[in-house]
Amino acid sequence: MLIAAFFVGSPLAGAQQKSKGYNELAAEVLKYVNEHRATKGLAPLKMVEVISQAAEKHSRNMAGGRLPFGHDGFDERMNGLVKQLRPANSWAENVAYSNDDARDVVNMWLHSPGHKKNIEGKFNITGIGIAVSPGGDYYYTQIFVNKE
Repeated sequence: MLIAAFFVGSPLAGAQQKSKGYNELAAEVLKYVNEHRATKGLAPLKMVEVISQAAEKHSRNMAGGRLPFGHDGFDERMNGLVKQLRPANSWAENVAYSNDDARDVVNMWLHSPGHKKNIEGKFNITGIGIAVSPGGDYYYTQIFVNKE
């Protein structure tokens, strides 16, 4: 399991994001992740609501300052999800905070070895959660799961 974090930002992209809802941004993240996976001959990830709910909760906690930016509570998140998703064989998580759009966030993940490894990993389901901080930064969490 690899977990990593980073920050990216661009004021122009932030204005574009504000016009989109979180579900639309999450769908865009999934689209770009799956486009990359296709170039590697990997099957697309399928979005699963219960995973997205856990990812969104983590993003809200980071955006609200209840948790520091990063992966605090990852084991607890996964323990709860694994109980609901049995069997689940492996899992990982990418996080970011950004004012860039979904494509730029995925591109930044792809330029980070740990994030890229998760995106290209042997996973088949995912969940994506996005929240905005009072200061306007968008927090992204993507959880990857292999459920066979």
